[in-house]
Amino acid sequence: MTKRIKIIIGLVLLLNILFVGTLVYELLKTGVIRLNYPDEKEFPVRGIDVSHHQGKIDWKKLARQDIRFAYIKATEGEDFLDEDFKHNWNAAKDAGILPGAYHYFTLCKTGYEQANNFLSRIGTPSTNSLPPAVDLEFGGNCKARPSPEALHKELGIFINLVEQAWGCRVILYSTSDFYAAYLQKDFQKNPLWIRDLYRQPNKNNYREWQFWQYANRGKLDGIKGFVDLNVSRGDQKQFNSLLSCTGI
Repeated sequence: MTKRIKIIIGLVLLLNILFVGTLVYELLKTGVIRLNYPDEKEFPVRGIDVSHHQGKIDWKKLARQDIRFAYIKATEGEDFLDEDFKHNWNAAKDAGILPGAYHYFTLCKTGYEQANNFLSRIGTPSTNSLPPAVDLEFGGNCKARPSPEALHKELGIFINLVEQAWGCRVILYSTSDFYAAYLQKDFQKNPLWIRDLYRQPNKNNYREWQFWQYANRGKLDGIKGFVDLNVSRGDQKQFNSLLSCTGI
């Protein structure tokens, strides 16, 4: 085999690799394929999380696709209210989908201010709804990076106020980098909702979790564009045990 032929073969192989890589990237970016496909027998309880970014949602169509629960953004920081929260909450319930409210926690405001904002919007505990959740991540947050001790103090204030009002443990949603920075050893009694788009969370990386966000480019009838996809750990009985916000 001549040197020229070897070069040509090498270029062809390189072009094929680039083509396949580009194709896979585009399929992932457009939500045609994803990296996680949780087993339906192991994780029968499926759900989503949404905000105003999803626009108008047809909740009845979602219910027909076996979506059991939906965490709905209510607030952010000390004064932001998601304009679609109330409508999404009521429409989800009307469709038979169990709703839960979540707050995006900013690192630049106090826990007290943020808890007041959240609680003033979500009201008192209601039947057939999930415990409140707090969204903890660096993406979209302010530039502040408090020490673990400072974060523990402010987040602790937020959690205590919400738990006193609702009578159940606050769910902690976290990305992997935020978890590594702040949550590995703290707030162990609060159920964990982990975001991992690459693999199923395991005990080597996280403590025991309750919810897993396994995709951020899901496609479902009833939502234009992408939506986050989640599963609850365990069977329907374990999931139902989360629904009674009457005491800790």
